Amino acid sequence: MSTSTDPQTGNAIPLIDLAGLTADEPSAARDLVPDMRHALEEIGFLMIVNHGVPQALIEQTFAQAKRFHDQSMAAKHAVLMNAHNNGYMAMARYNVSTSRVSEDALPDMNESFFIKRERPPDDPLVLAGRRFAGPNEWPADLPGFREALLAYTDTVDALGRRLLPAVALALDLPADTFDAAFAESQFSFRLSHYPAVDRKPGQYGFAPHTDANFMTFLAQSGVPGLQIKMASGDWWDVPHVPGSFVVNTGDMLHRWTNGRFKSTPHRVVPPQGQARYAIPYFFGPHMDSLISCLPTCCDEDNPPRYPPITYDDYINWWYDANYSAAEQDDLLSAEKAR
Repeated sequence: MSTSTDPQTGNAIPLIDLAGLTADEPSAARDLVPDMRHALEEIGFLMIVNHGVPQALIEQTFAQAKRFHDQSMAAKHAVLMNAHNNGYMAMARYNVSTSRVSEDALPDMNESFFIKRERPPDDPLVLAGRRFAGPNEWPADLPGFREALLAYTDTVDALGRRLLPAVALALDLPADTFDAAFAESQFSFRLSHYPAVDRKPGQYGFAPHTDANFMTFLAQSGVPGLQIKMASGDWWDVPHVPGSFVVNTGDMLHRWTNGRFKSTPHRVVPPQGQARYAIPYFFGPHMDSLISCLPTCCDEDNPPRYPPITYDDYINWWYDANYSAAEQDDLLSAEKAR
């Protein structure tokens, strides 16, 4: 492990090379354990290189994000966010209010487009009418857009699953501990556009928050904006490492580990002089997974802090509290009334 240090503050975020894991070397997951444990227990953030996601695919996906957001408002409003929280989220409509670091902030200055796992009509979760099982909202006039996004999410999903044995081993658990829960992940993928706007008090590109999922994988673009909150309370810029992913623990892994792995607050400040695009992949377990304190994360002196909960129940609560699709319906009604 090396570290990438912010030149202004001197703070460091672990930089971990996944070359052995990507090459399927037998000892690779175990070799990563000390670095993973340090990163997730002490920082809650890390950066990974040699991760196996082709740079051309990353660049293509950034191009698709710009392509979507360059459309007319009418085209974007045609795919407004639905009850599954898939589709277009308009500018300055929301911010996360349920996090322990949430502020009384103005709505976030970003617009986004969301998808989740693409499921066929005969998928059991679709047939059961389960929320977050679809459908996705695909633009009508962007040929190749759907195929490009699904290629990216398939590839990053595979990356997340390759990392699971190292996460489990870092908790002194069997390498296959998370395999069943992630045999079919429940992910959310977001294409975000942060316009260059004047910074003013109480308004962010994305206000301080923690993520709700297991782990987040963010390909770096080179345009600054992402900041994390250090243990000192200071906010610092995540430095740019070409070809890397920024990875952070979400509230589900924090909860599963009884707080052993940090879910670190972070925020996005509005970019200066140019727009910023972000393509975070929010990696979570199957909706029916029971999130209950892992055996190596509690004892008589450290009992479970959180009651068991299914991932489905948690994300239903989280989305309704933070990203209610009904507000998008209000936007569409206003649009039609003009």
